[in-house]
Amino acid sequence: MAKKNYVKAEEIQIKGNKIFSPVRQKWLSLTPEERVRQEYLFVLTQKYGFSLDQIGEEVPVTGRGSAQARADFLIWRTVKDRSDDRPAMIVVECKSDNVTISTKDYSQGDNYARREGAKFFVTHNNRETRYWRVRIDRRPGYLEEVENIPHADATDKEIEELFSKLRVFKEKEFADLLHQCHNVIRNREKKDPAAAFDEIAKILFVKVYVERKLLTRRSKENLFSVDVLNKQIAENPLDTLFQETKKSYSADKIFDDDERINLKPATGEEIVRKLEKYNLSDTSEDIKGVAFERFLGRTFRGEIGQFFTPRTIVEFMVHMIDPKEGEVVCDPASGSGGFLIRVFEIVREKILADADQQYNAYRKKVQKNKSLSDTRRAKLLQEKYDEIQQTINQTNEGSRLWNLANRCICGTDANDRMARTSKMNMIMHGDGHGGVHHHDGFLNVNGIFETRFDIVLTNPPFGANVEPSDKVLESDIEVTAADERRYVREFGEPYKESQARVKAAINRPIASLFDLPKNDKSKIKTEILFIERCLDLLKPGGRMGIVLPEGIYNNPSLAYVRQFVEDRAYLKAVVSLPQETFISSGASVKASLLFLQRYTDEEKERFDETYDNAKMEIDTKYADEIARETQRLEDAIAEAKENKDAENRKMLQKELKDYLKKIEGKKATESRQLLKERFDYPIFMCEAEKVGISATGEDDQNELYPNANQPEEIDKTCLEWYREFLADPKEFTNGVGEA
Repeated sequence: MAKKNYVKAEEIQIKGNKIFSPVRQKWLSLTPEERVRQEYLFVLTQKYGFSLDQIGEEVPVTGRGSAQARADFLIWRTVKDRSDDRPAMIVVECKSDNVTISTKDYSQGDNYARREGAKFFVTHNNRETRYWRVRIDRRPGYLEEVENIPHADATDKEIEELFSKLRVFKEKEFADLLHQCHNVIRNREKKDPAAAFDEIAKILFVKVYVERKLLTRRSKENLFSVDVLNKQIAENPLDTLFQETKKSYSADKIFDDDERINLKPATGEEIVRKLEKYNLSDTSEDIKGVAFERFLGRTFRGEIGQFFTPRTIVEFMVHMIDPKEGEVVCDPASGSGGFLIRVFEIVREKILADADQQYNAYRKKVQKNKSLSDTRRAKLLQEKYDEIQQTINQTNEGSRLWNLANRCICGTDANDRMARTSKMNMIMHGDGHGGVHHHDGFLNVNGIFETRFDIVLTNPPFGANVEPSDKVLESDIEVTAADERRYVREFGEPYKESQARVKAAINRPIASLFDLPKNDKSKIKTEILFIERCLDLLKPGGRMGIVLPEGIYNNPSLAYVRQFVEDRAYLKAVVSLPQETFISSGASVKASLLFLQRYTDEEKERFDETYDNAKMEIDTKYADEIARETQRLEDAIAEAKENKDAENRKMLQKELKDYLKKIEGKKATESRQLLKERFDYPIFMCEAEKVGISATGEDDQNELYPNANQPEEIDKTCLEWYREFLADPKEFTNGVGEA
């Protein structure tokens, strides 16, 4: 029996390759899993107040005498409950730090808790801790996340309250808090919503900066508090702290050099007072990110809502594209950063899952080696664990997660507020903001240039025009000398060539950089120019997902745009969206999602050869007819000229011109048709009716990808159909998308 009722900090004892378990009162091999377990025991006793007598460690939960399923910890509400052999109140499942806790782990915790008869279970490692209530009125596997577990002295009423506090409460709480701050600024400072948001963005950056300094122990005191700020001598202490923050982020060019917090000191103090209690470092990236997006949508709906792509559409498009580790993604009209953030999250999860697989494969190998002592086995596991941790430590330059955050996520927006918002949004989701810039997405600036990207995902602005007066200005393409050196070092000649192209266009119309505009003197729809820009940005073989107005596909006058795309890329899929999808974002146009894959060099060569052969065949088909008709009309023109019949000659010349124009159009149509027959491939088509968002912006049923709110009448979601299509396209040539 333990001599003390509570674990003290100094009692987390490690000697060599051994760690002490106060619950079991013995030394154990220091494996990564055991370290996590004993450190969380400290949390349970110190933070939650449970005594060692209330805690069981490595306890079977499948019945007496069985050792097949053991919970890391069982926690009884009282010592008497334990001695009376009553069910524990909480089950805890711990995992090592390089593990991404998965749905399988959540289900395992739920299974153990149901067998035990517990009310709560916890899934924990030092990367994340999540809390769950056990719903005995639902089938096993039904998971419901709550915001916390009870403390040792919790009353019946407090436990019941925890049962009702689902995790979404935290998201709503933080979003509401941000909105309260926004209203304080609007009411006290009389600023418009966008200007008030700018001030919140600055203050949030200050808070993130201060908390990062605390986490990395570069600061011993939390400077983001009313008490500390009031001790400062400066006229506006919050602005002084902002200037320090701005200097730290200077390389990202988030704020102008002369930018300051434009609030009265009393207003700034009130915002700090509201935010200081909310520790962003202790809040999961998902909660912060979702809350921030809720705040953004609530703040800007109807004002600059066009910058926000609904979350369900982002989720679907990213999964359709299926990004991989090492692939570089770009959004040249990044808005609030939704596509870039989701790519970052999904690839990060893949990297962490791979690290988990590596460690578990090694652990199985070590455990099978019966010649190893427990001490030697623990040492090998810890060494392997440390080695893997170095490869996924995001602060280590060159690590897998560092490369993802700093080299694989790129975006730009022509609106400075949106570029700033995108950076803030990415920080809330775990970072990756360094690749986002404020400049025109049509121009080669800051490492964004042709044929660089594996993936392009975007929702470009609809309806606007690129005018002949929209010109390339020298100020639009300026970068610092340090950035220029870095880009030259990273990308070499392709970067230099891309800069030469844009510099040669200075003071010329932006449209002159592209092939689709009919001439530099006519305006062209922004979304049409973005189609060309996105295709140009892709590497050969690169993949693209883009939101476009449906008129692009069915307007006869835009056939030249469709042909432009067909000449450069495979059309992999078209998903038509309901009319109301973007209404809550301030756009009423009916849109579709277009998924393309740019031809590889070999595919492009085969396409061109096929097209050239088709054109030659059609040329041959009409050659005799054209020769005869041309000769007939030319002879008639010559005769009219000889007879000095000017009127008839003019009529015959027009007839010849019209004939040649008509026959060229006919040849082009037939050549294109022959090309399609010979360069044929299936295209996935789907018309979605429910996409997870209503016209008012509320949650709705969603048939796009597997989720908890699928319409009952559908067999498979659009994403699942598409995956089957990719596996065997021939089975889907008759329009499976309508299934």
